Amino acid sequence: MAETIGTTTAVLIVGAGPTGLTLACELARRGVPFRLIEASDGPQPGSRGKGIQPRTLELLDDLGIADRVIAHGLMAMPMRSTAPDGRVTLGGGEPESLRDRPDIPYTTSLITPEWRIEEALRLRLAELGGEVEFGTSLTGFGQSDDGVSAVVVKGGETETVTAGRLVGCDGGHSVVRKEAGIAFEGETREEVRMIVADVALDGLDRDAWHMWRHADGLVSLCPLPSTDLFQYQALIAPGQDPELSLANMQTILDRRSGRSGRSGRTGIRLHEPEWSSLWRANIRLVDRYREGRVFLAGDAAHIHSPAGGQGMNTGMQDAHNLGWKLAAVEMGAPRALLDTYEAERRPVAAGVLALSNERLRQTLEQNGMSVQRDTSTTQLGVGYRGSALARDDRGGRDDRDDRDDRDETCLLRAGDRAPDATGLTTAEGGRRLFDLTRGGRFTLLDFGATDATDATSAASETSPLAAVAPPPSGLRTLRVGGQPTGPDDVADTAGHLAAAYGAGERTLVLIRPDGHVGLISDAGDVSAVREWLTAVG
Repeated sequence: MAETIGTTTAVLIVGAGPTGLTLACELARRGVPFRLIEASDGPQPGSRGKGIQPRTLELLDDLGIADRVIAHGLMAMPMRSTAPDGRVTLGGGEPESLRDRPDIPYTTSLITPEWRIEEALRLRLAELGGEVEFGTSLTGFGQSDDGVSAVVVKGGETETVTAGRLVGCDGGHSVVRKEAGIAFEGETREEVRMIVADVALDGLDRDAWHMWRHADGLVSLCPLPSTDLFQYQALIAPGQDPELSLANMQTILDRRSGRSGRSGRTGIRLHEPEWSSLWRANIRLVDRYREGRVFLAGDAAHIHSPAGGQGMNTGMQDAHNLGWKLAAVEMGAPRALLDTYEAERRPVAAGVLALSNERLRQTLEQNGMSVQRDTSTTQLGVGYRGSALARDDRGGRDDRDDRDDRDETCLLRAGDRAPDATGLTTAEGGRRLFDLTRGGRFTLLDFGATDATDATSAASETSPLAAVAPPPSGLRTLRVGGQPTGPDDVADTAGHLAAAYGAGERTLVLIRPDGHVGLISDAGDVSAVREWLTAVG
């Protein structure tokens, strides 16, 4: 095997699924050198994870590709469940509690094939100057205090890549995780299996996700928008045939759908699968997300059942959290910032495992899925209260001094998802908050901490905020007040912004690059903002 001259980069990303691609986009838009390698020879086929949750749509919005992704999907797909006695239950609508909310731009999940998500992310990565190195696999690595030395193979040639850090986004069978010696704790439930396939068919409308409950188990057909295919799912109990053949899949559908005639055959005729897989219930979580300069994200760190549609979303949000922190440290921020990645994301993954386990239990007990959408799966409630990066003075005192003294009954606290707000007026016209925060930088909302008589802009040399040094990734200060005159002036015309943030006349809110609140000071403490930004670089 030939050996090529080694190369050096800041970050080596292993695995170019949704998690690895999201991380690459985060680094690319901040100008951090990286390489993204993928062992497969090209993009992976198959619908696989097909549900994008509202919080992940906000992530894609921040990357500038939400509209591109939505164009190939369907929001709030109707769900139609048929019981063994023929009774039909309809659902899938927008949760009532999220309807017409000015702080939530996306209220329901989007159904679209996973390969469409990867396609959109690859295109965005190319626009940012990056690329995927397909057919390139990691065979091993070593690390020291100074970096990681990784051996990769492509086309029969080996190469040694020296990287500042290595991130394993290489799935449940992660080479990075195994080489790093990180335990993947949990269980494999061999008795819980499911056939998943992408098929064309005749005899069924594409207006809804169709499900049939049966004593043998659930079978469902979900139309895949922007294609002529359906995703076929059938639970396979012990003793049932798991063969991934057209004949077996058709037999299962005929028996469980209850649509068969005297011949025993349904009116729905499946075509040869274009992609298929036998899923087994693996429920595992790593004991740590980091070993020195090596990090894990996505399925390499946590795997669980697809019930609830959480897996791909959690992995992409891992990358969204890690990306800006890696970039900040690369630009000179304290290395301790990277410790907050595991501290913030591992509890989220543990919660996702608990949720998906409960949904799986319900599916197995009821031989069917619920058609009622609720807020538990939207991931809009994911937050980092109690994180080392969450500071506020709500509840009577600054939680830097006594975090346990915080008033947790407040609607919004540091660490929470930063809410959107409609009805804003800028010098350029009407906007929503997410239009102004998009782009992966810090945003400071100034509701009146600076005196309007001092300057027409919070960036003026006479403003107290002028002494706040912006981090390398950038800081935009939006001054909320009266008639906007400058590019960073905002009028809260409808009052939605102040309501969403519980803002008083001196409130300062610092929003992190990943769309979470880093700091809130209702006292208008500019020094607290300065200290927070200094701590993260």
